[in-house]
This record gives sequence, C-alpha cells and structure tokens, in this order.
Amino acid sequence: MKALHIGIAGAGLAGRTLAWRLLRAGCRVSLFDSRPRAALDTASMTAAAMLSPLAELAVSDEVVFALGQRSMQLWPRWIAELAEGGGDPVYFRQQGTLVVAHSPDQASLEHFTRLLRHKLPEACRAQVHTLDAAALAQQEPALAGRFGGGLFLDSEGQLANDQWMAALATEIDRLGVGWHEGQAVERVEQGRIVCASESYAVDLAVDARGVGSKAQWPRDNSLRGVRGEVLRVECHGVTLLRPVRLMHPRYALYVAPRPDHQFVVGATELESEDTGPVTLRSTLELGSALHSLHPAFGEARVLRLSAALRPALDDNRPAVVQRDGVWHINGLYRHGYLCAPAVVNKLAHQLLETVSEEAT
Repeated sequence: MKALHIGIAGAGLAGRTLAWRLLRAGCRVSLFDSRPRAALDTASMTAAAMLSPLAELAVSDEVVFALGQRSMQLWPRWIAELAEGGGDPVYFRQQGTLVVAHSPDQASLEHFTRLLRHKLPEACRAQVHTLDAAALAQQEPALAGRFGGGLFLDSEGQLANDQWMAALATEIDRLGVGWHEGQAVERVEQGRIVCASESYAVDLAVDARGVGSKAQWPRDNSLRGVRGEVLRVECHGVTLLRPVRLMHPRYALYVAPRPDHQFVVGATELESEDTGPVTLRSTLELGSALHSLHPAFGEARVLRLSAALRPALDDNRPAVVQRDGVWHINGLYRHGYLCAPAVVNKLAHQLLETVSEEAT
C-alpha cells in the first residue's frame, strides 16, 4: 500500500516533532519552513524548556495541567526512542523545581503557594513540599544561606531544547523527510501546501506555523503573538541541580541549568508582537534578578540574548483542530515544551485514524 503523504507547514517544535512521529509510523512527510533548520530566532529555540506542570498551574488551568502530566510520561520515552537512531543525546533531567523568594518578596511566594495548593488535584498535593532553610540547602547547596526557605515541586523536569531540535533534525533526515528549507508557506489548503514559487500536493495538510498562520485562524478564537525574551549565560561559579524560580511582585524569574555550566534565564512575557531585539530594560531586569539569586552570576558570560513570539489563543490553551480539510496545531504559548508531546501525540493518532477510516 502506498505510504500516506503528509505535508507539514512549520518546522518548529510542533511541526518537527510531528514529522518525526509520522515518519516512525511509516508515513511519507514533507516539511516546509521559511527559516533554515538551525535558526535561533524562533519560539522553539527561545525557551527554557522547563517541564513544570505544577508550577505552571498557578498561571494556567486544568487542561494545560493534564497535558503537562501526560507529556511528563512521554518525554523520557520519546527521548529514548530518538536515541535509537544513534544521534547525539538530549539533556533531560527530572529532579524537581525549587521556588524561592527574598525576604521582601515573601508575600509573592506565599500567594503562589496558596494558589497552587488550591488549584492542584488532591492526588498531586503531596508533590509540593515546604522547605526551611536547612532543607533548601540540602536540596540545592549553591543556595545555602541565601534564602529562609522555599518550595520543592517534586517530579518536575527540564530538557535542552536546542539539543532536542537538533537531534530531531538529524533523525528525520535519516528517516527520509522531504525538507523544504527557506520555503515560505503562503497558505495551507486541503491536500495542498502553497508556497510563493510552487504548490505541493499532499494527502493530508497540517498547519504548524504558530504565529505565521494567523491569517488562517478564525476570529472567534483569535491567534496572537506573545513576546518572550531569554538570556543565556555561562557561569563556572555556580552549580544548580535543578531549575529555580525566583518570585518577585512583577514577575517570576526562572533559571534552568544546562550542560557545560550554562544557564537559561527568563521571565518576560509581553503582550506585544514586536519582533525586534531584546530591550535594555529586559536585559537589566533579567541580569539583576539573576545576580540576586547568587552573586557569582555577576561574573557570568552572556552567550545570547534572544526574543521570539509565542503563539497564543484567547484561552491560552493548545489546540488541535481540523478546518476546511486542513489540520491545525497551534497555541502552545508559554507551555510549548510542557505540552508538546501530548498535543503532538493526539494529532498524530488523529491523522493516522482518519486515513484508516477512509481506507475502510
């Protein structure tokens, strides 16, 4: 039987991961993106890739939480499957998250704690542990003596998003993806991906372009870009075992450790579709907050400052929908890496089931 040919517009986190799952299922896949595969100015690369279903519940809802819980089961399995192809390993840790606050900001931490305990399902509340100063120092020695206590969110994790995206690129190449780099998609139609210079016929079409598909999204749940800014530094003077969130009245800084003494730092979330460089204000705020977490960060080397637009819908939930014969996966917002496996898995199964039903 002829292999199903699926065209995917958008080679970001959702599109690239979906391509991999479909190729593994025996499909023929064509992938289209206006950028080269190694581009850094994308939402997929401008992320800390913290896998924090508990912490994110404070600013999201039960739908995102459930997707995050499901994804936490899929991530280790998928990373192991990706390694089967013989590619480079992907940094993945599941050692929990620490949430701390300086003395003047204790009210922010207390509010976060109350909100989290209120919204968490009863079965998950045992994953939230209140720490005193000694227990915090035991969990994260680098922060010993710097905070009077904090929260430990058990079973949360993180991965290196740049390694995941690079490993996916290598593996889908090995599996035979038809990758159209530098091909800007003008529109996605039933059975067709339309680019500026050529139109490509496919059996099924998927639009995974994020903010790039804004013109094809219905107005009743409008798609918007939310600007996020991230700082990446190298610091040999600090060793963190897990991600740390530092509460603040205006924002919650997050610091995610990576291999080779690198750290991804973020906090900003701006309701703006400005795609320009990181602002001086954001740089100063991120840098000063990072320094307040540990003074050794004052000597950190700045490796990269980046900004990108995260695709968000009105309800701030990810969406998988079929409309006018085209499948859409969008709205991953700030929860991209947290929710991606569950959302991509759902769409992959729906695509394969659709073809199976048509065949019968």
